[in-house]
Amino acid sequence: MASALWQGNWITRTRITTGLVLLIFAFFHFLNIGLGLISPEWMDEFQDARQVITRSLIGSLILGTSLILHAGLALWNLARRRTLRMRWGEALQTVLGLLIPLQLIAHIVFTRYSHEVYGTNDEMPYQIILMWASPEIWQQSLLLLAVWIHGCMGLHYWLRLTRWWRPLIPWMAGVAVFIPAFAFAGLLTEGRRIYDLFVEGTERAALMADFNWPSQQAFAQMFETETLWLSIFFALLGVTAAAYLLRKLLRRRRAVTIRYAFGPEIRAERGMTLLEMSRAGGVQHTSLCGGKGRCTTCRVVVDEGGEHLPPPEPPEARSLERVKAPANMRLACQIRPQTPLTVTRLFRPDGRKGRAHASQGSEQQLAVLFLDMRGFTARTAGQLPYDVVFLLNRFFDAIVPAITNAGGTVDKYLGDGLLALFEERSPARSARAALEAAAAIGTALQDFNAQLAADGEPEVRIGIGIHLGELVLGEIGSAAHAPRTIIGGSVNTASRLEAKTKELGVELLISARVLEAAGYDSDHLPLETFQLRGVSRPLDALPVEHAAALPRTLAGEQR
Repeated sequence: MASALWQGNWITRTRITTGLVLLIFAFFHFLNIGLGLISPEWMDEFQDARQVITRSLIGSLILGTSLILHAGLALWNLARRRTLRMRWGEALQTVLGLLIPLQLIAHIVFTRYSHEVYGTNDEMPYQIILMWASPEIWQQSLLLLAVWIHGCMGLHYWLRLTRWWRPLIPWMAGVAVFIPAFAFAGLLTEGRRIYDLFVEGTERAALMADFNWPSQQAFAQMFETETLWLSIFFALLGVTAAAYLLRKLLRRRRAVTIRYAFGPEIRAERGMTLLEMSRAGGVQHTSLCGGKGRCTTCRVVVDEGGEHLPPPEPPEARSLERVKAPANMRLACQIRPQTPLTVTRLFRPDGRKGRAHASQGSEQQLAVLFLDMRGFTARTAGQLPYDVVFLLNRFFDAIVPAITNAGGTVDKYLGDGLLALFEERSPARSARAALEAAAAIGTALQDFNAQLAADGEPEVRIGIGIHLGELVLGEIGSAAHAPRTIIGGSVNTASRLEAKTKELGVELLISARVLEAAGYDSDHLPLETFQLRGVSRPLDALPVEHAAALPRTLAGEQR
């Protein structure tokens, strides 16, 4: 399995890398065409500059290898699919990818191939004249759109899960629309100019000499080359289809029957988990953790055939033990049936559509920050409710920007305190953001207390606890009223650290796990060990008397 996973990752990385190379080439190629809208000289000069790279030995190898690998891996991926059912976006991208070679082959043959074999000067005006008064102009225009849409969809699918991509989507959508529009405008402008000169007659001979226009025999040979390459492409498509059908036939011969109580009967390939079989067969099967074995919502009662299943591995056994499962209960994401089974799904979806996918939850390793105002009850005793609310809002107005500016979000307000979460792409970035927020809170508190002192009011004291660990983010509540919340032992640990600051008389207590994730050597910091209530193991943490002094404390460690 590890080998297959590595291979899958290698294939994915290669497709992304080669796709980026081809998209960059297309981007500059389309810009080149668009320059015809501004100046024919700029168009020629830009093409000459591009070809210094693209027609060098290294550039040609990179571009050619990327084209072959990207197309080859796409066909390989199609041949290895279990089903051709796919999302509409994926289906559109696949169809566009299969249509691209039908026109790209002709484009390559009459430009680069013609240049290398017959010495044609295949600059942009030559290419435009060659296709201007024929259906080829429309076909190549559709090729431009197909290439661009296919590439932009691939780029979006690759980056859509990153946080920094989301704010850029409106801008990138504008770029995605501008580039083909600019290319079409340049094509029309330069096409009208150069073709008028060509058909007029006075410039025809000079242009043909400048282009080293291929002879009729050369054109005939290029048409034969185009037909040959198209035949090879269709043959590869046929091999892909044959491989897909053969694999499907073999899977059917190796299939195992799964019967669901209160549900359908399906046949699925051996080697898949029962959860994968359910999904491949269109059977709704609850699995909140996504089949990672970190929950028990996919468990089934094995009514028949359980004697042929191997005993649970330790992780599955521990999960089943937690829910006091009987001997015939298993996790669907962990068993791989080799013989027919009859099973009963413990949790069957009710078919309602009111919940978003986020309601299932997602597991992440993030830093959490608990903050509480010290002595709030005694401070506000006897005050009017409006005065209490006024003080709290002033306090939160002062410190919350320190959290949001560091990339954090306030998950919930807890009266005179709050719980903040730092959703970053990696635990290291999340930990650094939490430390940055804590130092900024300390500075903001000093400024806020200075304002209170000027108003003749006592200063505010706080306690902050920061910890990093596994959290589950999901919507908790009824389908129509389910706010997002976070669940996990790390939340309790951060809360206990915050409570410990009151006993220690410090503003900040940071767990060693946060410091290590942020890249600090905890061996050189004055850590203390605490046995926190509700936390099973002793925890090392760094007390900081004043949160604003955190950068100096950590800088001392670095020195």
